[in-house]
This record gives sequence, C-alpha cells and structure tokens, in this order.
Amino acid sequence: MKSDTVKRGIERAPHRALLHALGWRRADIDKPLIGIVNSFTEIVPGHIHLPQIAQAAKAGVWSGGGIPFEMNTIAVCDGIAMNHPGMKYSLPSRELIADSVEIMAEAHAFDALVFIPNCDKIIPGMLMAAVRLNLPAIFVSGGPMLAGRHKVDGKEEKIDVNTIFEAVGMVAAGKMKPEELEELEELACPGCGSCSGMFTANTMNCLTEALGMGLAGNGTIPAVDARRTQLAQKAGQQVIKLLADDIRPRDIVTREAIHNAFSVDMALGGSTNSVLHLMAIAHEAGVEFPLAMVNEISQRTPHLAKLRPSGEYHIEDLDRAGGIPAVMKELEGLLHLKAKTVSGKPVAGVIADSRNYDKEVIRPFAHAHSPIGGIAVLFGNLAPEGAVVKRAAVAEEMMFHQGPARVFDSEEEATRAIMHKRIKSGDVIVIRYEGPKGGPGMREMLTPTALLSGMGMDKEVALITDGRFSGATRGAAIGHVSPEAASRGPIAALKDGDIIKIDIAHHRLDVELDEKEIAKRLSKLAEFKPRVTSGYLRRYAEKVSSASTGAVFI
Repeated sequence: MKSDTVKRGIERAPHRALLHALGWRRADIDKPLIGIVNSFTEIVPGHIHLPQIAQAAKAGVWSGGGIPFEMNTIAVCDGIAMNHPGMKYSLPSRELIADSVEIMAEAHAFDALVFIPNCDKIIPGMLMAAVRLNLPAIFVSGGPMLAGRHKVDGKEEKIDVNTIFEAVGMVAAGKMKPEELEELEELACPGCGSCSGMFTANTMNCLTEALGMGLAGNGTIPAVDARRTQLAQKAGQQVIKLLADDIRPRDIVTREAIHNAFSVDMALGGSTNSVLHLMAIAHEAGVEFPLAMVNEISQRTPHLAKLRPSGEYHIEDLDRAGGIPAVMKELEGLLHLKAKTVSGKPVAGVIADSRNYDKEVIRPFAHAHSPIGGIAVLFGNLAPEGAVVKRAAVAEEMMFHQGPARVFDSEEEATRAIMHKRIKSGDVIVIRYEGPKGGPGMREMLTPTALLSGMGMDKEVALITDGRFSGATRGAAIGHVSPEAASRGPIAALKDGDIIKIDIAHHRLDVELDEKEIAKRLSKLAEFKPRVTSGYLRRYAEKVSSASTGAVFI
C-alpha cells in the first residue's frame, strides 16, 4: 500500500510516533489510510452540514477495514460572492482546491480518498485532483437544498435563490415592492444544501454520478434526507472495495465517461459551466475531447427534464422521479453502457432496474421537450474558439437575434446601464475583459441577466461575454467567448452599434465586420494591462488558459 511509506520500516519510527499521537494503533498497520476530503465551511449553505456527511463516510471506512483521516479544502459560495470583486476568486479557487488535495494526499501517503464536495467549483476541483492523483476514490456530495415555499393568493409556489435575483430586477422596474422582496428572501433558501435548481452545483453533482465517480443518488438525494447520510456511509465502505480491486479514477473517467456525462447534461439542460469544468477534468485525465464534439452530442440527445431555471421543477422533483439512473435509462441507446463506475458495476448494471416515476419531470425519449440537448457551443468570427449558451433557457423568439452592440468593459458598467434603463429592446449587451485572464477569474454574470429577466427584457435583449454565467441564468446569455478580450480576441474589437448576429440553431455567433476591419481595430488597441497586479489572482492570470480549453493552468 502507498501508506507503507509512512508506516513500515525502522526508519519510519518517527512517522509511526506521530500517527500514534492521532490514536493510530500498531495493530492497524495492515489497514489502509483513507483521506476524507471534506469541503466543510460555515459560510456556505451547501456545506454547513458536511461534518455529518463526513462522519457517516468515516463510519463506512471503519466498517470496511480502513483508517479514515479527515482533511479540508476551501469553498466559495458563488451566490454570496456574486456581483462584487469576490466573484473573481470563484473559478480560480478550483485550481487551488485541486492543488491542495494533491499536496495533502501525497504528503501523507493516503491509499484512497473519499471526496465530499457540494457547491460549484469544489466539485470539479476535486474531480481534477482525483484523476491527477489516480488513487482509488469515490465522491459523495452534500446533496441539494429543498425549494422554498411562498404563498400567493392562498396558493403555494416553490421559490429558490434565483427567484430573489430576478425579484431585484422586478423591484428596479417598479413591478414589486421592496417589502415583498424582503419577505421572499427569508423564504427562498430554507436550509442546508446546494441551491435547489439545476444550477452549476447540482449540474456537477449529477454529472459526477453520470461520469461514474459517485453512487446512484449522489446528484439528487436532498441534503436533509436520511438517505444522504446512508449514501455517505455506503461510499466509505465502497472506497475500500475500490482499493482492494485496484479501480482508479482514470479507469472510470475515460472518453466514454465524458461522453456519457455530456449526454446526461444535454438531457437535463444543465449549467453552461459544465462545459468549462468537464473540459478541465478531461484535460487532467489526459482525455482528448474537442469542444465541437459537445454540439455533436447535443444534436442527438433530447432535452428530457426542464428544471429551474429552464422550467419550474427542482432537484427534489428529479429525485422523486427516479434521479440520474432514470434519466440515463431513457438515454441508454446513446450511452456507453460498458463504462466503469465506482459501484463496481458498469453503467448498464447501475441503470438496469431504474424506473421513471414521473414522466412530466423526466420526459420519455419519444416525448422530449426538444429533440436536441439543452446546451450549444457557438462558433463564428466573434468566437473563433467557441462560446457557450444554455439553449434550454432561451426563449424561442431569441434563438435567432440580430441587433446593435452595447459594449461594456466590466460587469459593473453593464449592471449600472441596465439598472438605469439605458438598454433598449433589440440590443446586444457585450461585457468583455471578464475572461479568465481579463477579469481575472472569469466572473459569473447572474446579476445583469437576472435584472433583465426581472424587468421582462430577457425575450428582447441578448447578452454576450468572455466571462461566465451562473447555472441559474436564463435568456439569450452567451458566455465563454474565446479568445477573450484580454488575449485580443475579436470581442475586443467591438464598438457600440456594430451589428451582432446570434443563430443558436446553426451554432453561429458573428459580427457584421470583415476580417480586415477586425484585424485593423485590434492592431490599434493598447496593450492589455492586468486589473490585478498582486496576490493569487496575478499568478492565476499569468497561468490560466482559454475558456475553450477549460481555463486550466498551462
């Protein structure tokens, strides 16, 4: 075992002495050391309950014959970090999480790992670490938050954190009173768990299951459900079996597994951030997966589940309907069924007995919401390396849109223009210098898109950016435009009034300028000067690659 390097031999006596200080016994020398990688923090609602999940996972490890040692990673709450400089740190935290897990696992010679993530960047950061280290590993998330409940005219409605973001726009437009907003904000997030819609956290937890790195239920069992604790204990037991059978993350996270994850993503209409993260995970796993392949998968994968923000259902409804195994059962003709999973069974075995208990929440293949998937990658002279849109959350009338650019060099500038009602119907808002290098950190733009939705303009105005969007975003919101403005991508050449053409059905994003004019404008631009010149963000900006390759370090 790897842990023998700190347990065995006369020269390891000091190591054993330190282990004894932790309660380790000489009788345990033949037992594997299992790292419990917990992302618990008291500032993140999705993580506040993770000590309970960790205790259950440790109980599973003990019962399986291993010795668990818990360690922690950082965790950023994107909702709290949104719309201020703190959001610059969200995506960069992914690389720190992966690096910190690598450091702890290698320094202490763990034999296997149980990962406990829940929110946005933590999940892919841990998955990147898992495939990088390639130690036997399993994931068990903290689970989704329940939807909030609010009574309107005696009728109960489900609400969530995105309801609040959009309500801000309604207050700004005079459609809601501030005291109504105050009432909503106390009800939208009723307790622990990752935000209750098919936003980024729940997208990634569901895709962890589709990848084969989490047991059935990982993505959908609610945080407050007893089954969540039971799942954590089972994961602790299962990691010992993975170690015994020498099944490692790179045996599971293959090209076929990435394909399966994108297929499920398309069926769920998941967050656009999933493209960024799956590409980064593929990169770490040494799997080649061209961005254009995402469209190929989307073209043959039906959109089966309309969850918030695309529809009105929440993750608790998806769980009740049968969860990810039921979705994969509907898609089985499109999946690689022999792909391995942490359960010890291939995908075919995991989904064999699954059932769809609610055919409105999970539509049957033949009665899908749409014959094509919920995400599209656009290419064109404005995005030569690609841009991403959550097609499932775009109104039909905005699938093709042509309008004049309204150009802003930061999210704050654009937000002020929207709040002061300086945006007109038909405009295409452009927010640039918010990419991985330019931001730095590639901030999410939920505030401007939620304002547009709350003001009723999401069916009249498009927004494109080299930054990102929250999984809670809806509307014609096109992000990850690559190359970014800071790398002199064509988006840097745009001026107010340039006519932009968006054609989602044909995967196109273009500006009515010829290549000569774009090149001429770019040649006149001053050299880009980083906005941050010290600390981690300076180092991040120097190392990070394009969003089209997952915004990984190079």
